[in-house]
Amino acid sequence: MPATWSVRAITRSMLPLLAVLAVVEVGSGLVLDTFEAQLLRHPSLLVLVPVTIGTAGNLGSVLAARLSTAFHLGTLSLDPRDDELAGNAVATVALAATVFPLVGAGAWVLSLATGGTTLPARTVVAVALASGLALAALAVVVTVAATYAAYRLELDPDDVVIPVVTNVCDVLGVVVLFGVVRVLV
Repeated sequence: MPATWSVRAITRSMLPLLAVLAVVEVGSGLVLDTFEAQLLRHPSLLVLVPVTIGTAGNLGSVLAARLSTAFHLGTLSLDPRDDELAGNAVATVALAATVFPLVGAGAWVLSLATGGTTLPARTVVAVALASGLALAALAVVVTVAATYAAYRLELDPDDVVIPVVTNVCDVLGVVVLFGVVRVLV
């Protein structure tokens, strides 16, 4: 990692990555398009899509910021037995376990308020919770992998990890949400 920052260095390291991530986002849209009919049939699921992928990206971003700070402080250990790393991973999943039921309930209430509920509240909450827990676990894996890759490639994790995590969580969010919908609905 370079000792000094410059706009040119950051742009040089980030532009190729952002181009790849733009293509990844197109993949997310294509996956979302394949589930359009099901979303229109169940409007509460339609409400869940942006909130679920956004919340998963936010959880991954919080973890990424914590790992990046530890990297800069020289305390980062990517050993799975490391208590600090494990504690951050568990905290991410625990936060998901508390937030996603509220996301599901909120999606159902919003759908009810706009006259579009076709699924019971317990189903929407179960879909939100199951997809949220799966996404939190995946966000931990993606965040740790992206942080490790940034370290190995001598890139600043502050510049690289959060864009990678949020974009990958967008794609995974759509895939996981609809995988859970296929199982539970």
